[in-house]
Amino acid sequence: MAEGGEGGEGPGSDKYPFGEYIGARDENLDRHGYGSALLPNGDIYEGNYRLGKRHGKGMYCFRNGARYEGEWRKGLKHGFGTFCYPDATKYVGQWRKDNKHGHGIYYYLNGDVYEGAWYKGWRHGLGTYSYIKEKVQHYGVWKNGRMEGAGIITYPCDFRYHGYFKRNLPIGPGLFSFEEKWIQFGFYVNMRDPAFDYLGAENLIVEQESSDQEVTQETVEEDRASPPGIVPIWRARHTVPYSQDLIPPDPVAVPIKDSEDSLLDIIDYLKQQYDSGGKKTQEGDEHENYDEEQRRRFEIHSQGDLEGPVRPGPSNSPISDYNERESQGEAVGDEYEAGDASRVSFGGAGEE
Repeated sequence: MAEGGEGGEGPGSDKYPFGEYIGARDENLDRHGYGSALLPNGDIYEGNYRLGKRHGKGMYCFRNGARYEGEWRKGLKHGFGTFCYPDATKYVGQWRKDNKHGHGIYYYLNGDVYEGAWYKGWRHGLGTYSYIKEKVQHYGVWKNGRMEGAGIITYPCDFRYHGYFKRNLPIGPGLFSFEEKWIQFGFYVNMRDPAFDYLGAENLIVEQESSDQEVTQETVEEDRASPPGIVPIWRARHTVPYSQDLIPPDPVAVPIKDSEDSLLDIIDYLKQQYDSGGKKTQEGDEHENYDEEQRRRFEIHSQGDLEGPVRPGPSNSPISDYNERESQGEAVGDEYEAGDASRVSFGGAGEE
């Protein structure tokens, strides 16, 4: 959504290009303190200013019907705030430099709700997406707006799927638990839908090399769809009585390397601390290679040979085997589909 701004608030006339302003000013005639402004583009802001920029708490009303009410910093949405969009969707949560960033809740037009972590405008980190109409809930790891990593899908009638996701689709080994009575082990394979063959293979691949490109605010989409023409298929292996020891660990948060404040921001912060007589505090994040660690945590602890009894220990787990061979660069998905077909007890189309 294009958000009109004030462009260049500062000293001078209250007319164009700064719009009409009523409120407090400092000795340099910059907007400073509480005031209200009618901008040249028709937007309205009412709230606090500091050195000519929106800073503190305030409400910004866009001429297209959108409205933001919350905290500002140096002219940008920064802190806690609520953004109401013209289509009646709403975001309530934390912001950083004009992006949804931190913990927040997004209420979608169709009734769906996402609550969890955000990073630079994307769903990113641990979060829960609730499909209200289907009564299905997905809890797990998100990256750049998509389900990406370990996750748990909770369906009606008290059964769940524990597995790994890539670009919104389940893939690889996982398990279903049914009413805490039975557990079914198996794996998902992502296959092309013949109905989409006319699109061409270049449009149906799961992997895309565009993820390294920096996402700008103009290109952000609230919902990133699954790859077109790709269908997840569940291949069941065997079913055993329910045991909590067989359930994999819960997903863990994604380590995020956050952007650092500029030198001017740091100097301004230290000056405020000095002026207020407060103590300087520092916060840091630990960074590590997350993907491999996430996969290791996801390994199922108790699963034996396919033809023998189930016994504790991850060494013979299909998930352990899948992760180890995938890390060595082997293409294991096709082999599972072809080589293990005789061992499949039953299968069906998976649900997203």
